[in-house]
Amino acid sequence: MTRREAGPYILQIVGYKKRGKTTLVAALTRRLKAAGYSVGTIKHDAHDFTMDSPNTDTWKHQEAGADITAISSLRRSAFIRSRPQTLDELLGYMDDIDIVLVEGYKYERHPKLVLIRFEEDWQLLQELDSLLAAVVWPEINQAAVLNRTGDQALSDNSDVHGDEELPNYLIDDIDGLADFVNHRLHTHRKAAPLKS
Repeated sequence: MTRREAGPYILQIVGYKKRGKTTLVAALTRRLKAAGYSVGTIKHDAHDFTMDSPNTDTWKHQEAGADITAISSLRRSAFIRSRPQTLDELLGYMDDIDIVLVEGYKYERHPKLVLIRFEEDWQLLQELDSLLAAVVWPEINQAAVLNRTGDQALSDNSDVHGDEELPNYLIDDIDGLADFVNHRLHTHRKAAPLKS
């Protein structure tokens, strides 16, 4: 039987700091895993981070100057590089995954869910490309959303993806968001060429 060779569907979850991106990525990951998909995640950190603990063997390798350190056990593997990598480089590690949820990298080219929690978040609708839907916090006035001049209008769970309307979901509508993402993933897989 031939199968489709789609590569992973890449979906970015974007917004400003403290908007709920990590919580949404975790919720979607749980739903997609329950639906039987393999899921990868990538997190962009605008600051430095620590992924290893002092005095572990891998920490000692990195402290000694290793450019890349790998560790593997019976349950998992990890790589630590001593230089940043582009999103495309990171995605290259995930070519056998069904979907990759990318937290951040808001100016990259992949389809996006944008989180809108406060008034200043509206500018993202004008700044960003490849928007699929807005994920809106309840405190945002929906009536004001529809009447904004100069911005893309939002419509309640609309299927219209043009300049006039952008589908939106409440942040706590995980079922609706998971269905939306599942539909996009299914469409992506159907559009992929057949591999013999």
